[in-house]
Amino acid sequence: MPIPDSTRKALTYTSYLRLDDLLDLQQPVSDEHDEMLFIVIHQVYELWFKQMLYEVRALQTHLEAAALGTSLASFKRILTILKLLVAQVDILETMTPVSFLSFRSRLESASGFQSAQFRQLEFLLGRKNRGLIEHHPEGSPGRRAIEAAYEAPTLWDSFVRFVAACGYDVPAALLERDVTRPIETDETLQEALLAMYREDGLENSVCERMVDLDEGLQEWRYRHVKMVERTIGHKRGTGGSEGAGYLRTTLFEPLFPDLWEIRTRL
Repeated sequence: MPIPDSTRKALTYTSYLRLDDLLDLQQPVSDEHDEMLFIVIHQVYELWFKQMLYEVRALQTHLEAAALGTSLASFKRILTILKLLVAQVDILETMTPVSFLSFRSRLESASGFQSAQFRQLEFLLGRKNRGLIEHHPEGSPGRRAIEAAYEAPTLWDSFVRFVAACGYDVPAALLERDVTRPIETDETLQEALLAMYREDGLENSVCERMVDLDEGLQEWRYRHVKMVERTIGHKRGTGGSEGAGYLRTTLFEPLFPDLWEIRTRL
């Protein structure tokens, strides 16, 4: 029987959550009032990106095991988090353009474009672009994590395996595809998806949750673009990024095109 460690302090709310460390992480570089909000919002986004990555990887495991119930539960949590990410834009928009400009120059080269976690999330959801890796320092932990996400199967690949595991005809080439390549439409897969919908089983609920996720991410992108336009107009972004101009190029590009294509065939 182990001997209790009498020197170990009992966990408290503060020590368990490491609140002293967490609440010391907000370090404004100016005296402008709204900079604190700007920092807190973006730190919270990064925490939710961390949870999203955790949940998407778990969802991939559930899908590949054809575990319907746990897959749907994972979708529910991911979609709820995504709604919160969209809602947080409302808070950021309480900051006026003049308020942001009062400290913007102090951000120097810092840019949301450098978020390694969001890039990982994009790659895991299937929007991969090798060139975007180059924006992160060689050998840095963030770059290594992005490179691993680039080489890893996407959520779409896990979904295709789920469809096959449910007994539908999926081309072998899709099950063995190069996961670094863009996701392309496939008519044979669309036939399998149409059959899944027409049988009206719980499996097509997974299809609908995939569409919800795709639509939710597009909504988040749209709100992000409008927030940037509202704040800095058509100026270049911090760190020399193209600002709203680049963000607009990401709009209305579905992650899972087959699930949208079949809508006209149902």
